[in-house]
Amino acid sequence: MSLFSRSFLLIALLILASAAATYQLYRVYEREPRAREFAQQTVSVINLTRSALINADPVLRRNLLIELNEREGIRLAPVTAGETLEPLPEDPLFALVVARVKTSLGQQTRFAYARDKVEGLWVSFPIDEDEYWVMLPRERFEPVFGLEWLAAGLGLLALALAGAWLIASTLSRPLGEIAVAAGAVGRGEVPAPLAETGPREIRIMSVAFNRMAGDLASMERERALVLAGISHDLRTPLSRLRLGLEMSGADKATAEGMSADVAEIDAVIGQFLDFARGDDEPMAPGDLNALAGEIVEGYRKRETDIAFRPGTLKPLRFSPQALRRAVTNLIDNALRYAGGPIEIVTRRDGERVLVEVMDRGPGVPPDQAERLKRPFTRLNEARSGAGGAGLGLAIVERVARAHGGKLKLLPRESGGLVARLSLRLS
Repeated sequence: MSLFSRSFLLIALLILASAAATYQLYRVYEREPRAREFAQQTVSVINLTRSALINADPVLRRNLLIELNEREGIRLAPVTAGETLEPLPEDPLFALVVARVKTSLGQQTRFAYARDKVEGLWVSFPIDEDEYWVMLPRERFEPVFGLEWLAAGLGLLALALAGAWLIASTLSRPLGEIAVAAGAVGRGEVPAPLAETGPREIRIMSVAFNRMAGDLASMERERALVLAGISHDLRTPLSRLRLGLEMSGADKATAEGMSADVAEIDAVIGQFLDFARGDDEPMAPGDLNALAGEIVEGYRKRETDIAFRPGTLKPLRFSPQALRRAVTNLIDNALRYAGGPIEIVTRRDGERVLVEVMDRGPGVPPDQAERLKRPFTRLNEARSGAGGAGLGLAIVERVARAHGGKLKLLPRESGGLVARLSLRLS
């Protein structure tokens, strides 16, 4: 779950819990005034009804009861032996009302929540030797939660969610931008400067990150410049050495050995230049199978045991020279450490295009695969006698990241290594 989701849910729950606690406190503190009001109303109705029945003309008493029922919803009934009563629910409000009414009318007063299945608040009172029931409508005692309460609740919920979203987005947005920029730095890219605004802590973090990203970019440029300069300067004495060997008159074996050493040094310098050159080449639509076919054909002319199985690919955008260097480095590594035969496969895998260079060499331990993609790293234990500067796989990894993909070193069935270069289609 993202930081925004967690913050949003936590803040929303806190706001809703606070609202629920406030409502509960309101109910607790307003219970006493409500009970007092309901008890006074009940006592007044009982006293007025009793007085009306006692003082009214017996001829008009029936009309009085009918008028009380029609206008006030009050019903009057004598207590009978066969009546069925439903007790009041266990509610703190009713307990307070009962206590106050009994204090005013006497402890002999009885209450019921329904009488003979007629619902209402039934309260007994005596007249001489007889006892009567007065029924008051429940609406007078039970709050009605209508559309107003529903609208208020929905409004409160909307305000809580809007506030939670505002607070969570204020916290998570700058952190998300920093995470994206950090990912760009990890891929060797130079991210756009972060906005140095917002809360003081976020502003300090943005300033520090911008300074760090600028320093890293400056160090990378200086390193590439120095590396390219040194590599370029070494090419001149190597050319003189090669010319001197040809004119030295040394025996053939010695001359060929020294020429091989010079060629190896020249290849290392070429790797330095490729690594220093970076991945600034623009991308353009092209045919990956055609590019791989050209590379394979060049190796076949040197009598290399290499096979190519092209897959069905759509045209995609890539950097031709950078991708040529990457595939060539993978083939050179396979030839250097495994010999032949080498097999090249291109295929599509969902939204990615894969270029696989497969050999039958000793392979790479899975726990060392990621380490080998670092610059100036070799695995002598698995592949001894290695030449080069240890930059081949680092160059391939950089090219893969520039194309939205990754380099994976996987074990091959029946032994060997699969160097899988993935490229994003878009």
